[in-house]
Amino acid sequence: MKKIICMALALVMLLALGCTAFAAGEKNELDAIKEAGVLTVALSPDFAPMEFVDSSKEGQDQYVGFDVTLAKYIAEYLGVELEIQAMSFDACQTAVAMDAVDMSISGYSWTETRAENFELSDYYYAGDNETEQVLLIKAEDAEKYTKPEDFAGVDVGAQNASLQQMLVEEQLPDAKLYTIGEIGVGVMELQSGNIAALAVAAGNADAIMANNEGLVKCSWEFEVDAAYEANVIMMHKGDVALCAAVNEALAEAYANGYYGPWYDEAKIAAGLETATEVSIEDEAPAEEAPAA
Repeated sequence: MKKIICMALALVMLLALGCTAFAAGEKNELDAIKEAGVLTVALSPDFAPMEFVDSSKEGQDQYVGFDVTLAKYIAEYLGVELEIQAMSFDACQTAVAMDAVDMSISGYSWTETRAENFELSDYYYAGDNETEQVLLIKAEDAEKYTKPEDFAGVDVGAQNASLQQMLVEEQLPDAKLYTIGEIGVGVMELQSGNIAALAVAAGNADAIMANNEGLVKCSWEFEVDAAYEANVIMMHKGDVALCAAVNEALAEAYANGYYGPWYDEAKIAAGLETATEVSIEDEAPAEEAPAA
């Protein structure tokens, strides 16, 4: 009887070792991407000059902007094709959390919550106008809103699950936060008077003002911690091999001085008549992404 028990235990141990060895031999996410020959990247094309749509183009070519150029560079660095999946900003984060896409590149700032729930790349730097966070208001209200206290009790819009939402909650605690899914919708709400201000990155504000008369930046700006001033790429938690490869690509792009020219090209493209910021309607996801 003891021999039978010992043999059974030995068999269990061998099976366990075999499973461990098999798991160790499985392809990681980077190997899977290279084998498939495709890198899938989620982005929200409502954030010029980082990502937006050139309506004169079709298919994958219609997506343009700094982050799109960066995504192409990373795909080329990995030796694969790029597939962009356009969706709303919060849906991008849900897609990464559910491992439905390989990554999302959509103007993300580093936050502690994102670091806890996602694999985040090293910083990449687009331009000065992406480090500043501002409030868009109507030109007629420029004298009315000049300090945080002026926004007490009024509706201030910010994109859901964004850095701007966090800044409004922290630095305009007496304002009424009005969350929006798409920045384009927020602009319409501001123009119609449903909200008094819209929190956006300064570079995005410039692109919006270029295409919408009567909107200006509030003279007061958010204070932005240095940790939030650059951007990161978001990947599924635990995708360490992919993150390491992405960081190598970012380091190479930085060393070659590509970021400045890419951002200048994106700003020029954002001023074209064919440049549009597109709202994406998503079906409700099966799971919610962690709050970001």
